[in-house]
Amino acid sequence: MNLSRLDLNLVVALRALLEERNVTRAGQRVGLSQPAMSAALSRLRKHFDDDLLARVGGHYELTALGQVLLDRASTAYDLLERLFASQADFDPAKESREFKLVASDYAVAVFGAELARVVHQEAPGIRLRFTRTPITVVDATDTLLSTTDGLLMPHGVISDFPATDLYQDRWVFLVADDHPSVDDRLTREDLARLPWVTYQRTYDAPAVRQLGMLGVEPRVEVSVDSFQTIPLLVAGTRRIALVQARLARLLAPLAAVRVVEPPYEAVPLREALWWHPVHTHDAAHIWLRETAARVGRRMADEPRGGRDARP
Repeated sequence: MNLSRLDLNLVVALRALLEERNVTRAGQRVGLSQPAMSAALSRLRKHFDDDLLARVGGHYELTALGQVLLDRASTAYDLLERLFASQADFDPAKESREFKLVASDYAVAVFGAELARVVHQEAPGIRLRFTRTPITVVDATDTLLSTTDGLLMPHGVISDFPATDLYQDRWVFLVADDHPSVDDRLTREDLARLPWVTYQRTYDAPAVRQLGMLGVEPRVEVSVDSFQTIPLLVAGTRRIALVQARLARLLAPLAAVRVVEPPYEAVPLREALWWHPVHTHDAAHIWLRETAARVGRRMADEPRGGRDARP
């Protein structure tokens, strides 16, 4: 396909038409008259050799191809927008823009909050938007990274994309303050015997794989998609949970739980900022990565939590 013969404005029209499923509303969304949007739809139908929007009763529905193009058009629009927003120079003290970062609630609490404080002090016109990591991150990493400014995720989950290391963390267990059968240590038998609270996504995969290699099959009683709710689900129960030491240090004082070291040498967690290669040489993204790395180095000099994580 000869891209030089295509009108990239059709990407804007295609996205609006597929999402609105109405020619008039799509035109209003992108600032085109109804006749102009109808003409764009005609050109798109000719290009794809498909109706894209099919009238059913008094409204339009997407054809099978239109449904396929729905996500692709949004991805292409976001990528083009980021591509043409690239800058040769970037002055954080004067610029006004938003960076979208994908992260777990753990990464936002432990790292994102400190990054936001630094950005607030040094770049008052810069906004940060954190969004939850989708479950498709492993299978559609390229698509995700092409439509965002960065992904906060530990090593061991994705690969083959550029990344800068931020900080290191380690895994500890949380148990209730008044746990009836756990004193100041856990045994491997405890790990198999006691009920668990687990994080139900795959981002802690290296730690979970290590448990499997040790022959431990957690008896999961509760699973959640938020690390920050885990202490509340451990307090006042016989449950145990594997969490990051830095997060435990933040959250243990908020619930009746205490930190216990693993009865094995737990694999460390190395958090990194990942990005799409299209952003590598963009001045704004270079500033963002350098600022994130600086915050990470500062965190590396701080305590990581552990047996004395609770004050």
